[in-house]
Amino acid sequence: MTICLLKSKIHRAAVTGASVDYEGSLTIARDLAERVGLRAYEKILVGNLENGERFETYCIYGATGSGVIELNGATAHLGKIGDRLTIMSYGNYSPVEADDAKPAVILLDETNAVVRESGTALLKI
Repeated sequence: MTICLLKSKIHRAAVTGASVDYEGSLTIARDLAERVGLRAYEKILVGNLENGERFETYCIYGATGSGVIELNGATAHLGKIGDRLTIMSYGNYSPVEADDAKPAVILLDETNAVVRESGTALLKI
């Protein structure tokens, strides 16, 4: 048996761009994604704190240090620049792993700088 738990979370990420013409996904600055153990093309669940939209997509890396959080493809219709997002990924853990699992979480300010950090995902990059 495995248990599905929160693995990674980026809280209050500010949308910096939206591109309907892109094929899909959410662009996340590489350093922010790696800080919580998000891999390129990993499935993510995103909640828009401004309008209540929730959607699944996948992570692609943006430039390190850029603070980029960009809605791509159809997801560009689910938010606008300045909206705050919660970006989450989940992992399947054995009961033994689940006992010690603590999600890696970062809280961002309006410029996508890290304000607070906690946890350590077992699957850090």
